[in-house]
Amino acid sequence: MKDFIKLCKALSDETRLRILNILLERECCVCEVMQALDISQTRASRNLTVLYEAGFLRRRKDGLWSLYSIDRDGMNEYLADLVQVVDKALQGNKRLEQDRERLRKAVRIGPSCAEKMRREKTNA
Repeated sequence: MKDFIKLCKALSDETRLRILNILLERECCVCEVMQALDISQTRASRNLTVLYEAGFLRRRKDGLWSLYSIDRDGMNEYLADLVQVVDKALQGNKRLEQDRERLRKAVRIGPSCAEKMRREKTNA
């Protein structure tokens, strides 16, 4: 029962649902999540960790980047069902469509991405 409560808590946050939404599109690094959702590095990392620890995501290293994706192969059947329900429930949401549009423009900019994004926001 503890694991199920952890899953429900992971899904009870708008930022985490937005992250799942973009990860349903493709694998992302923290920088790309930051750009797609227009959030800080701390917020992106914290919420990715919650989703990872709940069993929704897999993480792999590729050089400098930790890449996150939906763990379709490693998740049990009811977790896969939950991901399908989330995907269906999120369809047609304007904010989530904007997140996916920003994701299409997002780039992997390395470990200094948080500082670079902060400067860009300040100068905008």
